[in-house]
Amino acid sequence: MKLEGKVAIVTGGSRGIGKQICLTFAREGAAVVVVARTEKEGQSRLPGTIHQTVNEVLAFGGRAIAVRTDITVDDDVERMAQRVMEEFGRIDILVNNAAVNINSTIADLPIKRWDLMMRVNLRGTFICTKAVLPVMMTQRSGNIICMTSIAAKRLAPPGEVCYSITKTGIELFCWGLSQEVKEYNIAVNDLYPTGGVITDGFKEVFKRRTFSEEAMKTMKTPEQIAEAALWLAQQDASTFIGRSVNDDEVRAFIEGRTKP
Repeated sequence: MKLEGKVAIVTGGSRGIGKQICLTFAREGAAVVVVARTEKEGQSRLPGTIHQTVNEVLAFGGRAIAVRTDITVDDDVERMAQRVMEEFGRIDILVNNAAVNINSTIADLPIKRWDLMMRVNLRGTFICTKAVLPVMMTQRSGNIICMTSIAAKRLAPPGEVCYSITKTGIELFCWGLSQEVKEYNIAVNDLYPTGGVITDGFKEVFKRRTFSEEAMKTMKTPEQIAEAALWLAQQDASTFIGRSVNDDEVRAFIEGRTKP
C-alpha cells in the first residue's frame, strides 16, 4: 500500500473532492482524519457529513476518525491537531481542500461573502498549515497539498474574481512555504484540476450557468483528482516541492510519459 502507516488530515472531507481523497488515501493504507463542519444531514444545503465519510472508510476496513472543525476558528483547528496527535501520535499529510466559491460579480458580491471566501480559502489554509508544521518539523518529514484551481491560471472571469484571488494567493503561499520548510523534508505543492470537477458543490455554485459541449468534455471526476493527490502525497522534499501541477500533468508522471 502506497500510504501504509501514514496519517493524513483532509479538510473539506465530508463531500466532493475531499471525501474522495479520504477514500483513496484510506484504501492505500493511510489513517485518515476527516475534517469539516457538517456532522448531520441538514446542517448544509449539500449532502454529506464527516461521519458518513468515516463510515465508508470503515466499511472497507480502512482507518478513519471524524473531527468536526471550523477552519476559520483558530481554537477549532488547534483542537483538531491535538486530537490527531492524541489518536495517532503523528501527522504525515495535510490536504488543504476546504473552500468556498460564491459566484458573483464584484458589484453584487456582499462584503461578508468576500470576507468568507478570504477566511475559508486563504486564512483557513494558513491556520491549518500552521497547526501541523511544528509536528512535521519535529518529525523532519511531512507532505502538504493545497487544492487550487485553474482560476488561478487565467484572467478571472466575471463572477469569479474573489475566488480566483484566493486560489492565486494559495499558489504563492505554497511556493514560499516550500522554500521555508524543505530543510525539514516537508514537501509542499498545490494541485489544480484542468477543468471543473463534477461534484454537488460545483453544481450548486454554477446552477444558473449552462456549459457548452466542449466545456463538458474537460470536466473531471473527484476520483481523477484524488489519484493525482495520492501521487503528490508520496513525494518528499528531495523529489517534488514548490510546484503547481494539474491532474493531467500528474497522470503523465504516473504513466511515465513525462518526468516530474
